[in-house]
Amino acid sequence: MAACHSVNPVRWRAMFDQAMDRIAGRFSRVEPRTTARAYLLGLLSQAERKNCWQLAEQAGPARPGPMQRMLRYARWEADAVRDDIRAYAVEHLGTDGGVLIVDETGSVKKGRASAGVQRQYTGTAGRVENSQVDVFLAYATSRGQALVDRRLHLPEQSRRADPGRRDAAGTPDEVRFATKPRLAWETIAATLGAAVEARWVTGDEAYGQDPRLRAALEARRTGYVMAVACSTRVWVNQGRTPVRADTVAGRLPATAWHRQSAGNGAKGPR
Repeated sequence: MAACHSVNPVRWRAMFDQAMDRIAGRFSRVEPRTTARAYLLGLLSQAERKNCWQLAEQAGPARPGPMQRMLRYARWEADAVRDDIRAYAVEHLGTDGGVLIVDETGSVKKGRASAGVQRQYTGTAGRVENSQVDVFLAYATSRGQALVDRRLHLPEQSRRADPGRRDAAGTPDEVRFATKPRLAWETIAATLGAAVEARWVTGDEAYGQDPRLRAALEARRTGYVMAVACSTRVWVNQGRTPVRADTVAGRLPATAWHRQSAGNGAKGPR
């Protein structure tokens, strides 16, 4: 659902119902459609943990079987649902000054059965943990923001170490290792290809340091603002040699800078 600046509970529920009506046709049977509704309400709730057991308890059923069956066995097209929600978000958020924001987040896991799980750094925990990492794309305007696409990062090390895990986790054969910047570009290209208007793209250093991602955006004539390492060399005023980014920043006067709050992050104010 779109995260708007101020939405009262009645309007929020109406928006949720509209979104569910939009995707209802993607479920051929009433049972998974009803379960999907309960599952999403659970994810948007204040439940401390968001596994099927806790979400089922919150929704009412005594056991998590229906939710587990919906996630593992029910026939529905996740990408088609993604397209519906993306269109719904753009309709409500508008296109004036739209920006695409790419970032990743991790989900800490206890086992190894899920696709893409291994010990890796995740900002969710702030350290190396057994986790899944996903690359997400958000769409933002002055009216609010919403997630509009996602890609699971399938670590190359995990795939090589135990190829049999792909089958056990239900990972499709066509899914192969891709870097996080490559996954980010796939989400950006898919969103722009769906006629979503975005003036520019933004991301942190994990994406700004990838020259292929920057080149792909430039080839598409899409502006971007991304963080880079201070040691990155940049061209200035058609100079003959590139200069370190921190050297360029150090040459600017104090009046050239304006500090802007980006809100609170996992480690405090940003």
